[in-house]
Amino acid sequence: MNDIGVRLRGLQLHRDGRAVLRDLHWTLQPGERWVVLGANGAGKTQLLKLLAGAVWPDPEPRDARRYRAHGEWQDTPYDLLDEFAYLGPERQDRYERYEWNFTAQAVVGTGCTRSDIPVRPLRAHEKRAVRQGLRRFGILDLARRRMLTLSHGQRRLVLLARALATRPRWLLLDELFGGLDEAHRLRVLRWFASPAMRRASWVLTTHRLEDIPPQTTHLLRLADGRILSRGRWKPPAQAAGRTRAIVPARASSARATPPQAPRRRAPPIIQCEDVSIFLDWQPILRELSFVVRPGECWVIHGANGAGKTTLLRALYGDFPAALGGRIRRRGIEPGVPLEQFQKRCGWVAPHLHALHPAGQNLRDLVVSGLRASVGLDAAAGRAERSRAQMALAEFDLASRSEVAFGSLSYGQASGTVTANFSPQYRYTGAALSADLAWIIGAAFAPLVALYLSSRFGLLAVTVYLLSGVACTLAKAAP
Repeated sequence: MNDIGVRLRGLQLHRDGRAVLRDLHWTLQPGERWVVLGANGAGKTQLLKLLAGAVWPDPEPRDARRYRAHGEWQDTPYDLLDEFAYLGPERQDRYERYEWNFTAQAVVGTGCTRSDIPVRPLRAHEKRAVRQGLRRFGILDLARRRMLTLSHGQRRLVLLARALATRPRWLLLDELFGGLDEAHRLRVLRWFASPAMRRASWVLTTHRLEDIPPQTTHLLRLADGRILSRGRWKPPAQAAGRTRAIVPARASSARATPPQAPRRRAPPIIQCEDVSIFLDWQPILRELSFVVRPGECWVIHGANGAGKTTLLRALYGDFPAALGGRIRRRGIEPGVPLEQFQKRCGWVAPHLHALHPAGQNLRDLVVSGLRASVGLDAAAGRAERSRAQMALAEFDLASRSEVAFGSLSYGQASGTVTANFSPQYRYTGAALSADLAWIIGAAFAPLVALYLSSRFGLLAVTVYLLSGVACTLAKAAP
């Protein structure tokens, strides 16, 4: 049973000289279920981290944050850290940033041991708890899959199962529904309504009213780090948890389009031929063939784990096609580096938040997009700075061009990454070229030839070099 409460009185929080939270007065009682509603940059994530004890408030006023446990008040959360489970996009980014590519069941198991990475074999009852957690969210079949081969939504569910494995008194859920498809979103909403959650205590942040679970008891509205309102939540009259349906337009409202003369088809920007992608020996995409031409705007629609992000990364050049498949890109001929294509692409995806240096300012981060790189190898030029400033202005971030990327909210950071591209081809979903393996192989070719010569003679060297020439010609074929 939860007996832990939190009280904030006049709390202030500054980060990098900027006020993030201002004069907060808020009390959380055991058994309450709060939703914190606010726009990007309102301070929602920092508020959850402050409750969890991961962020320390300003020293003044004193006693601005206090915890009540077992009938006694205490000023620090040190003894209660294990009673709060925080889940948010930033925690999810850790696995990409540090390349923690453990299996899904191992990640959930770290909740049992309350550690970031596996530290010991799980006991029998812990293994049962792990499987139960994965089954609860319909992802038991992912138990042996590696974390970095999962989709963004699948990783979110794995980490939710991990948070529950810690058996916390308070769940702190930051933008929980972000990245979930409709089926998994409804599954999570059913979990909120399950008997096991009836007496649970949680705080959920969101910026969308439709993401408020029906079991919510209280609502707090946050803007610019200040509390606008707080109090008991009264759900609207419509069925809770139901999203607004998209109603197709009536046939009578549609205007007939006059027939047009057929136009000459422009050469494709991208052409995929029997493209298959494998990650960690798992087939993600199978035998895809399609053509993207200038002026076309594609939407890739699919459930979590369908392969949407993997497809975009393959088009960009992160993943090469498996043997027998080919991705043709306009302007990339033998001798032309893939980087020339990437410089004309805008590539936006959740994992990029983890790759860009947190200390890099926003202007230089956008400039890195013009160079198709992560980070800069040389100072930005005047023209590059001017283009970056214009791109930041599109997202109302021009005045913060010198601010560190890591100081932004997750939503604001998404806007910065979106501004990070050249607008000719745009992917929404930097990269290692598919040519990288070939380059490494070519670098070691002389050493291999020397070894074969000493061991098997000149005939073996001749066969080896001819096979390399054949592979190169096959790769360069249009």
